[in-house]
Amino acid sequence: MMTNNMLYNIGNNKTSLSKLEMQYATDQRIQKPSEDPIIAVRALKLRTSLSELNQYYEKNIPDAMAWMDVTESALKVVNSILTEVHTYCVQGSTDTLTANDRNSIIKNLTELKQQVYQEGDTNYAGRYVFTGYKTNTSLVFDEAQKDEKYQMTEKLGCDNIDIIKKTLNSCSVEQYDPDDPASTDLSAKPNLVDVYRIQLAYGSLDAPEDGGMIQIRFPETDEDGEVTYDEFPDGSIESMLSTDPNAYEVEDGEVRFLSDTGELLLGADIYDEWRHIENIEITYEKTNFAKNDLRPEHYFDCTVTDLTDEDKEPLVYTKANQEIAYEVNFNQRLTINTQGSDAIKHAIGRTIDEALNAVNDVIAVEEKIAEVKEMLKDTSITAEQESKLKEMLEVMNTELVLKTEVMQSTFGGALTKIEQQQDVVNVATADLGSRYVRLQLTESRLSDEQTDFEDLLSTNEDADMVDTIIKYRAMYSIYNASLSAAAKSMQTTLMDFL
Repeated sequence: MMTNNMLYNIGNNKTSLSKLEMQYATDQRIQKPSEDPIIAVRALKLRTSLSELNQYYEKNIPDAMAWMDVTESALKVVNSILTEVHTYCVQGSTDTLTANDRNSIIKNLTELKQQVYQEGDTNYAGRYVFTGYKTNTSLVFDEAQKDEKYQMTEKLGCDNIDIIKKTLNSCSVEQYDPDDPASTDLSAKPNLVDVYRIQLAYGSLDAPEDGGMIQIRFPETDEDGEVTYDEFPDGSIESMLSTDPNAYEVEDGEVRFLSDTGELLLGADIYDEWRHIENIEITYEKTNFAKNDLRPEHYFDCTVTDLTDEDKEPLVYTKANQEIAYEVNFNQRLTINTQGSDAIKHAIGRTIDEALNAVNDVIAVEEKIAEVKEMLKDTSITAEQESKLKEMLEVMNTELVLKTEVMQSTFGGALTKIEQQQDVVNVATADLGSRYVRLQLTESRLSDEQTDFEDLLSTNEDADMVDTIIKYRAMYSIYNASLSAAAKSMQTTLMDFL
């Protein structure tokens, strides 16, 4: 019994010494859960929380910040491009432009238009940042597209109806017949008219006579939330090209569709009626897309038909809010993306194109005038021919004055539109910036929480080395003392009593 008790006590002392030795060697209070289940359970919870926190702090937040940094840089570039465009519009609307000035404006505006849409293809780690969930699809067409037909529905309102100036009754050199100068009819003098217009997102549309379509509807929502549509009769929409002589002469009751420029022209009475309508839906089709044209599926409800495969089912896209949200903290998600439809609009390119067309119109008239002046230098022309050419020159000079006025008016209107687009970009940038600040605050808080959790984990698991060493030395002495006492106690055996 004495031997068993001594062995038992020596074993306990050795176990306690071994436990303290392991604490000293591993710096851990326990080596297995059974030693202290409370510490073990608390350690598991703390480690799980710290692991999740590290995922947010070290991976999710840096990735979100990088995405937002790339997006912000692209928006800043777009804003700077629009500032340059605005400068050219100021120059075009106020100054008397020389031929060199106009050529310079054309070249610069063309390049700026290409660049502003190139910024829409900004990507982060191979994912396009402006295309919502479709991160593998570019915002613009990388090359000309003619193999697919898009039928898209553009949702507009009364604020999308413009009043623009157009010149009617242009005079051309082709009208002049040198053999019969009197046959040249110059009775229709150039004049300016106001045109009521809805400019669609795209030009070069499919005309109804070429298999395309144009549909105008006015959606209304009743008390039960049901949407009904009042449709403008298709047969009442006249299709025409902008190059037709009477394209911009619109009578009351008429709605004219110019497929090449993507314009709907309204009669004065139609304008008076529609300018109070808040919701207008216009459905049209387009097959030929140029390089850097914005992809319709990112902006509109549309149906895409593959023209190379008749058996292939059309793809249907529904425009929806596509926010990419990162989980940046426990039960906290933050939207990191800015959608292209909220920042980079079709109106940017359409405004630039319209300004370029106005400049080109002026250049075309100047070329006609130069050609007529060259014809007047011919000493062999008759007096009748000279008289008719001078009359033509006078008409063309009038046309030049009017086209120059239209050009300056177009640039003036472009100023307002570019400023509106800058406001859109600024709002998108500000929204992105506010979310970025929230992300920074979350990052700062997670940094503090990470330190707190690590301290709690250390307090829960780590052994106090000073306390451990003192206890270890005391237990070592106890263990040796128990061995010494046992050795002395065991020197007397049963034989000493016989």
